[in-house]
Amino acid sequence: MSVIGIDVGGTKIASAIFDADGHLTNRRVIPLGGRAGDKAGALIRELIVSQLSESRQSAESIDGIGICVPGIYFADKGTVWAPNIRGWEDYPLHEEVSAIQEIKDIRVNIDSDRACYILGETWSGVAQGCKNAIFIAIGTGIGAGILIDGRILRGTGDIAGAIGWMGLDQPYRDVYRSCGCFEYHASGEGISRITRELLAKEIHYSGELRRNDLSSYHVFQAYEKGDELAKRVFDHCIQFWGMAVANMISIFNPEKIVFGGGVFGPASQFLDKIKGEALKWAQPISFRQVSLEVSSLGDDAGLIGAGRLAML
Repeated sequence: MSVIGIDVGGTKIASAIFDADGHLTNRRVIPLGGRAGDKAGALIRELIVSQLSESRQSAESIDGIGICVPGIYFADKGTVWAPNIRGWEDYPLHEEVSAIQEIKDIRVNIDSDRACYILGETWSGVAQGCKNAIFIAIGTGIGAGILIDGRILRGTGDIAGAIGWMGLDQPYRDVYRSCGCFEYHASGEGISRITRELLAKEIHYSGELRRNDLSSYHVFQAYEKGDELAKRVFDHCIQFWGMAVANMISIFNPEKIVFGGGVFGPASQFLDKIKGEALKWAQPISFRQVSLEVSSLGDDAGLIGAGRLAML
């Protein structure tokens, strides 16, 4: 059995053909180039047709297509909400792809990036073989792909895993309204946001973080150089990451929790500290049954997960 995996990102689309063991061939990456609405959908269709043509030339039979999308997939309607692609507020992606003449009876499965991340890790990553595992994606925002008893947890409206909205601080602040408490404090944007809040209080600070173009990248750089304010920022984030992990452990009793996304990377160095913070808060028996890992698939987690999704 061979399948096509498609990973739709905010700036590019990756595709590949996978065999039943997860080996990929014919990997292709195409810039999205600011395409919006139907034009973004047309690029996906072009990639699929191209991959089908390649498979025919190599006498491969394609049995499924899996598509990873950067947002929410509403399975009952077959539509996608993807805030980073203009015109994808309720885009009928399943209908558009299924209308491709060349696919005929090939099944098409679509799901959110966070769901595909955990599918990829349990197929060929650090959570391989796990039936109960969670992928915590920390980048510009925060979300979780949750696998329970071998099935993706979707929820009533396919929104399960929006853990950026977890309440981990009190009292409530109006600034949490747009992105959620956890994401406000400990996402990639949160790292720079909390740094700016500290800078506003530390009027005598004159280090390298006092800059107009501040990003999480600069905070990581400053931390490596021993900057005390950067250390305070990451102590703050570690508390939030640890509390979130503890809640995931206590609620879901997973075998593994995998960290990924643009922040992990460089935040991998904090994994032991995150575990120490989680130990304070988590259900103790469940805590002893879980291991914390950093994604082994990196930027390929969504693509590999899309390949696995195509087989389900």
